[in-house]
Amino acid sequence: MKAESSESSFVGHLGEMRRRIIFTLVAFAASLCGAFVYVKEIYRWLVRDLDFKLAILAPSDVIWVYLKLAGVVAIAVTLPVAAYQAWLFVKPALQPREQRAALAYIPWLPVLFAGGVVFGYFVIYPMVLQFLEGMSGEFATMYTADRYFSFMLSMTLPFGLLFEMPVTVMFLTRIGLLSPARLAKARKLSYFVLTVTAVMITPPDIMSDILVIIPLFILYEVSVGLSKWVFARSGAALR
Repeated sequence: MKAESSESSFVGHLGEMRRRIIFTLVAFAASLCGAFVYVKEIYRWLVRDLDFKLAILAPSDVIWVYLKLAGVVAIAVTLPVAAYQAWLFVKPALQPREQRAALAYIPWLPVLFAGGVVFGYFVIYPMVLQFLEGMSGEFATMYTADRYFSFMLSMTLPFGLLFEMPVTVMFLTRIGLLSPARLAKARKLSYFVLTVTAVMITPPDIMSDILVIIPLFILYEVSVGLSKWVFARSGAALR
């Protein structure tokens, strides 16, 4: 009977997970369709400073470029939906204090994602592009729309995801899974992981790597500082 009860509970959890995933995918699809309606305006804004038209190598390239741009908007819109669905799924296993903590951080997810994308687009991307264009001064250059936006997204989208680090660290500290001491102890390993991540998402040149590594290190130290603040507040609340 106990085995049957465990099996029934496991099947129930799978069914609940399936519903949450489907709801999230539906939200993403709806957001993607909504963003696609305005994707031409998004495209025109992104290429507003270019004094030439981007080339395409095949008619289907237009669709892929528009899908990439609409997809980024859809991800930003879907993030809080996905986080809320995840919260509903794990809610029964959380204490009331943990439930409130998780719910309080969800609204910050799209804000930090947008902030990371903006930082990548206005700070990192222009510096890396200018550096690489300076190196290619002896060559005739022609940008295709697909390659241009693939490069742009590689310089912006990872920052949108990495900027979620502070709120993730704050939440994990709030529920007791992380502490400032653990983060400080893992600093060397974290720096190594962030360095590898920076090398993977940037073009193969040392200057681009440095321009990305430094903000990631700063972001980690900001996360450690926020963890200390949350840890101190949690301790004060318990006393």
